[in-house]
Amino acid sequence: MSSPVSQPRSSSNVHSETTSISTRCISSDEEMSRSPTSPLRSLREQCSTAHSPRSETDTEVRRKRIPADKAYFISKELLMTERTYKKDLELINVWFRDEVSKEENMPTHALTVLFGVVDPLYEFHCSFLRELEHRLATWEGRTGMPLQTHVQGIGDIILKKVQMTEFYTSYVEKLPFILEKLNAAYCTNSHFERMYCDFEMQRVCYLPLSSFLLRPAHRLMHYSSLLERLVDHYGENHPDSKNCKTVLYKLKQVTSILLKNVSYCANFVKLMELQRDLYGIDNLTSNRREFLREGCLQKLSKKGYQCRMFFLFSDVLLYANRGPINQHQFKIHGQLQLRGLMVEETEPKMGVTNCFTIYGGNRALMVAANSPEERKKWLDDLNSTIQSAREPRDDTVFYSSLRSCSSSEDLLDHSDNLQTSEVVPVATGSAKPYQHFSNTTVHVCWHRSTTVGKDDYRRALMNYLSGYLLRKFKNSSGWQKLWVVFTNFCLFFYKSYQDDFPLASLPLVGYAVTLPNPHDNINKDYVFKLQFKNHVYFFRAESEYTFERWIDVIKGATLRC
Repeated sequence: MSSPVSQPRSSSNVHSETTSISTRCISSDEEMSRSPTSPLRSLREQCSTAHSPRSETDTEVRRKRIPADKAYFISKELLMTERTYKKDLELINVWFRDEVSKEENMPTHALTVLFGVVDPLYEFHCSFLRELEHRLATWEGRTGMPLQTHVQGIGDIILKKVQMTEFYTSYVEKLPFILEKLNAAYCTNSHFERMYCDFEMQRVCYLPLSSFLLRPAHRLMHYSSLLERLVDHYGENHPDSKNCKTVLYKLKQVTSILLKNVSYCANFVKLMELQRDLYGIDNLTSNRREFLREGCLQKLSKKGYQCRMFFLFSDVLLYANRGPINQHQFKIHGQLQLRGLMVEETEPKMGVTNCFTIYGGNRALMVAANSPEERKKWLDDLNSTIQSAREPRDDTVFYSSLRSCSSSEDLLDHSDNLQTSEVVPVATGSAKPYQHFSNTTVHVCWHRSTTVGKDDYRRALMNYLSGYLLRKFKNSSGWQKLWVVFTNFCLFFYKSYQDDFPLASLPLVGYAVTLPNPHDNINKDYVFKLQFKNHVYFFRAESEYTFERWIDVIKGATLRC
C-alpha cells in the first residue's frame, strides 16, 4: 500500500486506551438516572482517580479574571471547537490510517485519495490550533506579556491562514468519490467490511466513520458563522474588523462554490448510515435518491396500533420493525413507490388521535403520529414529495430491492432504555453492530417516538459546539466540570478535551431545554435544565454568551415543537 496509507500512528496520542476509564461510552437515560455505575453518575469517581476535580471556588476565581468582551467568548468558541475538530481529523488521519495500513485487500486507491487530502488539513489545523491557544492565552493575560501589547482579536491569525481554503476545496471536490468507493468496498469486500466495523467498535470512534469523513465539508461554514458574529459585534471601527471581513468574504466565495458537493455528500452519508440500520433492502444509496424524513409512527394492524419506523425518500416510502434477532437493525416490512401515492388526514380510530392514511396501489395504511405537529410534518413532506415524484424526469429511476423475508408483527417494548456500548456479539455479514447505534437518529426516534427531517439533519451538521460545562450532581449541591461536545443531536461527555474518547453521551431528540424553576433550588447564574420525562439534568456555563450558545444549539437538536 502506498505511503499515504501506511504512515505510522503518533504514539503520543493513541495509547490512552490503557487508562482505567469506563468503556461504556453510550448510556441510556434510565442508566444515567438509576444505575450506580452509569456513565454520567460515575464520572465523579472516574475523574477523581486521575486528579481532584477543580473546586467551584477555583472556577469562580478564574471566571473573575477572564475578559468580559463578547469578542473574547466568540474567539474562545472557535478555540474550543478547534480542539475537538483537530481530534476528529486525527481519528481519520492517524487512527483509521493505522488500522488500514495493517490490512491487505483494502480499497487502496480510495484510501490513498482520502489520506492525500486529509493529511494537509490535519497538519494545517495542528499549527492553527497552536496559534489560537497562544492568542487566547495572551488575551487572558496568562503569558506574562504586558496588557497593552495584547492583540485582542483573531482576525489576523485567520487571514494569515486563509490558504486553508485550497485544502478544503481539494477535500470537498474529492469527497463524493471517496464516499462512493468506500461504500462500494463495504458492500462488496467482506474483509474491508470487517475491518471497517471493527474500527467503529473502538471507543475513539464515537460516531459512524462516515460522519467523521463528512466533518471537514462543513468546517468553512462554521468559520463563516463565527466570523459573522464577530463582524456584527465589532462594528466598523474595531481594528480586528477589517481582517474578519476580508476572510469572511473569501470563505463565502468558496463555500458557495462547494455547496452542491457538500449537500450531495451529506445526503449520501445519511443513506450510507441508513443502509446499515436497515436490512431486507438493497441499493439504498442509489444515485439521485434523497433522504427526506424518518420517524416512529403507530401503524394500525389486526392487532391494533403498533410502533413502526417510516423512512421517506424522494422516490419511495419504507416502513420497518425492530429486528426480531438483531435488534440493532430494523427489518423492512414494505415499500411504497411515491408515484401514485396519496395521503389524507383521518378521524381518530380506536381512541388514537393524530391519524392519517397513506394510499398506494391497492393498499391503505392508517398511521398515527405522536402529536399534531408531527402529523403536520409528515403530511407536508409526503405531499410535497409525492408531487415532485409525479413530475416527469429524464434521469433514470432507481428502485430498491425488497428482499423476501418473514416479518414479525409483535408489538415491541416501547421504552426509552437505550442500549449501552458494552461489547455485543458480532453477527455475520452486514448485520454487524457498531457501538454508537443507540445514538443514531433511527434508534432515538424509535425509543422516543418522534421524527427527524432533512432540514433537522442539515441544521445538526451546522451546529457544532464544544467547551467546558459544570454538571450538577443529582444527590448533592456539588458541580462537576466536564468537557462537552455537541454534535449529531447528541452531547458527549469527557473529563477533558485531551481525552481520546467520551465517557458517556446523551441523545437530545425529545428533550426540553429550559431554565430552572424555583422548586429546583438552583441559585447559580447561566444554568439550563434538560428534561425528558423523569430524566433531569442541570448544566452551568461560564458566561452569558456561552450560556446562550448552548441553549441555541441544544434547542435545535431537541426538535421540540
